[in-house]
Parts: sequence; C-alpha cells; structure tokens
Amino acid sequence: MAEKKNKRTFLNTFFTERKQVGAVAPSSRFLVKKMCDKIDFTEAKVIVELGPGTGAFTYELLKRARPDAQIILFELNEVFLEILDQKFDDSRITILNKSAEDVEKVMKQMGHDQVDAILSSLPLTVIPDITKKRIIINSYNILKKGGVYVQYQYSLNAKRLLEMKYGKLEMGFVGVNIPPAFIYVGTK
Repeated sequence: MAEKKNKRTFLNTFFTERKQVGAVAPSSRFLVKKMCDKIDFTEAKVIVELGPGTGAFTYELLKRARPDAQIILFELNEVFLEILDQKFDDSRITILNKSAEDVEKVMKQMGHDQVDAILSSLPLTVIPDITKKRIIINSYNILKKGGVYVQYQYSLNAKRLLEMKYGKLEMGFVGVNIPPAFIYVGTK
C-alpha cells in the first residue's frame, strides 16, 4: 500500500514540480541495481545522492553500504523530503534540504573534503544550464581521485556536458524502466 501511495505521490509531484521532478514514476529495481553496481561499497565511506525523490536508490545504498558509511541526500522537493524523513531511520543517512549545486560547499562544511561516490537522479534536461554546469563541476571537485559519478537520464542530452568534466564516460542502458534510461558513469 505504501508503494502504491509513493507512486501516486511521485506522479502528482511530476505534474506540479516540473523543474524538480523529471520522471512520471520512481526508478525500477533494474535501474537501481545497475546504477548501484557502479559503486565500490567495500571502499565507499561517503556517498552522496542527488535528488533521491522517494528513496528508490536510497534503500539500495543502505542495503549495500558499509556499517560505518555516511550517505548524504540532497533533496529540494518538500513532499519528497517528508517521505524520505518518514522512510529512513538509519544513523548512516543525513537528509538535507539543499541544492545539488552546493554539494562541494556543503560537504566541506560537514567536514568532508572528498567523497567516494555520487549517485544522481537529477533531471538535468529541465535544470537551467548555469545550474546544471555548477552541479557537474562541484560534484567533480568534491569527488576523490578514483571516485565515481553515476547519473541516469532519459536521453543522451547530458552526455557532452558530463564528458567535458569526466572525459570518456562508461555508458549503459536500462530498457525495463518507465521511461527507459541511459546511465552515465564518470570516474575522476
């Protein structure tokens, strides 16, 4: 019942918050698995999730993360913030009502000069150019050497932007998702 309510909430939020929500439904378990497979959970101590929505990826991050890992969520949407706060009672999670473009500044304020992985569900297509460039640059700056940035999109529009910072990307595709999604993986 809670999953059905989350899907309905997600769809409603899609129609009312087009600048913050780029999908009509939460990510499929296939997309979640394929994206999370790109993170080395045996080593990752600090993981950032940009745009967690209703927490589809967050569950998987918690399931795989080390007991001493920190998972920091950046979410602007008030409806999703409330859902995340109700869903996750785990000391490894910090939920922030902060913009992803401030990821570098916020992480440094929290005492993290570098993070191991960034997983992003941000709808880059609907985000203004200057903002998405700041998100990509600041995400890159806060990643440690060898750190990974994992992003999905429903088109190839963001490929060139990500390549400008990460160089050659590892690409993937998940057809079993609504809509089907491309996965971009950049390593610093």
